[in-house]
Amino acid sequence: MLSRYDRALWDGAPLRVRDAHGAVLPFDVARWLREPDEADETLLARCTGPTLDIGCGPGRLAAALAARGVPALGVDVATAAVAIARSCGAAVLRRSVFDRLPGSGRWEVALLADGNIGIGGNVGQLLTRVRELVVPGGTALIEVADRDGMTEYTAVVADADGATVATFPWAQLGALALIDLAVPQGFRTLDRWTRHDRHFVALERR
Repeated sequence: MLSRYDRALWDGAPLRVRDAHGAVLPFDVARWLREPDEADETLLARCTGPTLDIGCGPGRLAAALAARGVPALGVDVATAAVAIARSCGAAVLRRSVFDRLPGSGRWEVALLADGNIGIGGNVGQLLTRVRELVVPGGTALIEVADRDGMTEYTAVVADADGATVATFPWAQLGALALIDLAVPQGFRTLDRWTRHDRHFVALERR
């Protein structure tokens, strides 16, 4: 049986997410279901080898990479997201990034778009996992928040009527906070950039 969150993905229904202080945060389901935009293209252009798309959602990036001949695998825990992604031609597994994954230690790129560096609500733990997944010299491409600092909280996702459809541990952080956490985890900063009010960091596994 599909959850209310899964049904919202299938329908492209508007959702909103609130943090621990009640602030509304971006949760753009409609954008996830569209073709990659110009900001997405800045990520895709940097995926030059086998890429693991972590928290791939409906698979717009994994599908775009596959269409370009770049080996890519998406992982996501949402049933509807995985089904939609597969229908678009993406190779996707319904798993958590913390589950056993194929190619561990051999991925050249780990892709964390749409704020997915917040998965699990513990950024340090996720960076440790990303380091396990990519090759030495591999790259983590990460979308970050437009403000600095970091908050970890239980996100509450609600539909247009205000009914809760999902809750999950999450974190939100800016570029400087990410870099401060990444250096002790064995990463160095390769690049930072902004496109259409979206912010990105490229890290290299040392």
